[in-house]
Amino acid sequence: MSDGLYEKNIICPICNNKFTTKKVKTSAIRVSKRDTDFCPYYEGENPLFYGVFVCEHCGYAALEGGFSITKPEENKEKILNTISPKWNPRSYGGRRDIDEAIEAYKLALLCCDVLNEKSSIQGKLCLRLAWFYRYKNEKEEKKFIDFTINFFEKAYTGERISGNEDEEVIVLYLLGELNRRAEKFSKSIIWFDKTLSNPQIKRKRHIELKARDQWSLAREEYKKRKAEVV
Repeated sequence: MSDGLYEKNIICPICNNKFTTKKVKTSAIRVSKRDTDFCPYYEGENPLFYGVFVCEHCGYAALEGGFSITKPEENKEKILNTISPKWNPRSYGGRRDIDEAIEAYKLALLCCDVLNEKSSIQGKLCLRLAWFYRYKNEKEEKKFIDFTINFFEKAYTGERISGNEDEEVIVLYLLGELNRRAEKFSKSIIWFDKTLSNPQIKRKRHIELKARDQWSLAREEYKKRKAEVV
C-alpha cells in the first residue's frame, strides 16, 4: 500500500456487492496553496482523486458523501438498466493517478445525469474536473468551468443548496470568480455584488475579503476589455 493511503470497505447501494477503495489518511493531507476559486494543491497524495467511489461490479459512481445513501428501487433500476449493461467491470480501488481520477468523476457525472441529481452536486463534480485539467494545463479546464457555472446558476435559482446558508455564500463567490476566469467580466461583477450583499457574508470574513479583491480585479478587467473594443 502506498504511503498515506488506507483501504475502505464499501457496499454498493445499487447492486449490493462489496468492493474496496483507497482514501488518503487525514494525517497525510498537506495543502501547499489554493487558487482564488479554492483549487487546492497538495504535497503528496491528492485526496480529491479519491473523492468519488466507483463500484467495480455495476459501474455506479458518486461522491463519497452521497454514495452509500439508500437509493429508491427506481434509481437502482435506472443504473442497472442504463450504466451496468455498458460497464466493463474494472476496479478503481487502487492508487489513482490524475487520469483515473478524471475517469471516475466523469462516470459519477454520467450517473448524476441518469438519476437527475441536483445541479449543485453536478456542479461540484464539474468544478473538480476543471481543477484536474488545470493541474494538467489542458484547455478542457475552460469547458468544465463553463459547465460548473451553468450548474451552480441552476442550483442558486432552483435549489436551497442543501439548506446551508454558508454554502450559498460560497456558491455565489464561486459564480463570481469562475465567470471572471471565463472572461465574462460583467456577469462576474454581478455575482460578486450578490456575494457581498448576502446577509451571511459577515460570518465568512475570508470569503468577504476574497470577494472584494476579486470584484476589484473583475472591474479592472472589464474596463480594460471595454477600452480595447473602443
